[in-house]
Amino acid sequence: MANDELIAALRDADAVQFGEFELSHGGTSEYYVDKYLFETDPRCLQLIAEAFADELSGEKLAGVALGAVPLVSVTSVETDTPYVIVRKKTKEYGTANRIEGRFSEGEEVVVLEDIATTGKSALDAVEALRDAGAVVNRVLVVVDRQEGARERLAEADVELDALVTAADLLDDEDRL
Repeated sequence: MANDELIAALRDADAVQFGEFELSHGGTSEYYVDKYLFETDPRCLQLIAEAFADELSGEKLAGVALGAVPLVSVTSVETDTPYVIVRKKTKEYGTANRIEGRFSEGEEVVVLEDIATTGKSALDAVEALRDAGAVVNRVLVVVDRQEGARERLAEADVELDALVTAADLLDDEDRL
């Protein structure tokens, strides 16, 4: 069931836009969900943290850099749960980490992500965490665009849970 309050907040933040947009995977779309508009809106962040908290059961949190860092931060505070940040690639200076923060080998980790389209960035984070010894079986996203992410993650034995879907956001467009 869609989170109507979150959908209204995303719309109020003008995060759902219509036109012609190029997506990060190279495709185009007639709508765009601007994560930076909802990730910089305090009301949206509060609702997302509360909704994510309802979906968690004590797992360590992981956020994909850069987009999911605000989401994992507010969810960490909401749940009093530590988190790690997964970089897109290993940094080439300092500690040369790909995963920032602390976790133990064998620890269960859930990946938080902003928007899932193809699932590539979420799967990359899952693989990095698994390579480092974490147990990752689930990705939680704010918006599932319903363009293959669920299927791609399922092939890697990862469940995708979304607070809202594209169908939820686009339903009853006259409310936009």
